[in-house]
Amino acid sequence: MTASPHVLFWDIDGTLLTTRRAGVFALEEAAREVCGQVPDITALPTAGLTDHQIAEVVVREAGAPPTAATAAAFLRAYERHLPDRLGLRDGEALPGVVEILDSLAGREDVLSLLLTGNTASGAAAKLAHYGLDGYFDAGAFCADGDDRSRIARRAAKLAAGRIGATFDPERAFVIGDTPHDVRCGKEIGARTVAVASGPYSLAELEEHDPWLALPALPPPKRFQELIERA
Repeated sequence: MTASPHVLFWDIDGTLLTTRRAGVFALEEAAREVCGQVPDITALPTAGLTDHQIAEVVVREAGAPPTAATAAAFLRAYERHLPDRLGLRDGEALPGVVEILDSLAGREDVLSLLLTGNTASGAAAKLAHYGLDGYFDAGAFCADGDDRSRIARRAAKLAAGRIGATFDPERAFVIGDTPHDVRCGKEIGARTVAVASGPYSLAELEEHDPWLALPALPPPKRFQELIERA
């Protein structure tokens, strides 16, 4: 019997790319539009949070009513402003990302999907701006009210549908740069690959007991060896 493909679930911010915090400009515009004032967003602990959780934090700090409707309005405003604001900073795909994705493209034994706290619209804007949209045709994204556990369960269901078989967590890998990504992978029993390419150091990531912790993404051949030997 042929083994099912390895499934790679990719986080976006800090893993595939960096916006150099250009997204903050879109968050500020959303706060101004929906809340009437702009808190110091750069001082807020937002790394690894879903877009919905970030909306809740910013709305609360701005002193607006912390309701689901306000958070939803904030997210829609953020999504409208994001594409134009990405060009205000020199963001880029992170080192090694394009090379790895190129090496995986067309392989029938590997399925790459997105698993991200971005909304679908926000993810599409970032991937298109940094030239990564051609590598992914599906993923699990943040919907209003979501936490990462719920997104992870949707990702597992999506993978099962794509490969036409029961989801096998032993052949699934969640690749991210924060402890939130590690917890997200553990939620569905997947192997977790924590990469210190974002705000957390390698030592800080190792404290959360990922299956594998890396200082950076390795060259494509080494990356594929790590996956195949799991």
